[in-house]
Amino acid sequence: MTSMTNRNVFGRALLGGLAALLVAGMLTGCNTLAGVGQDVEEGGEAVQEAAQG
Repeated sequence: MTSMTNRNVFGRALLGGLAALLVAGMLTGCNTLAGVGQDVEEGGEAVQEAAQG
């Protein structure tokens, strides 16, 4: 069994914290299923506009 170094522990904690912030931001950004659909639609429109212009 190998022991984790302090650097590995810090890196995993940092990665976990960033993932938690990302998930929290996503959940607050679209807190309903309708909100998710609207966000996806707006993202699709942005991609279409970028491709056209």
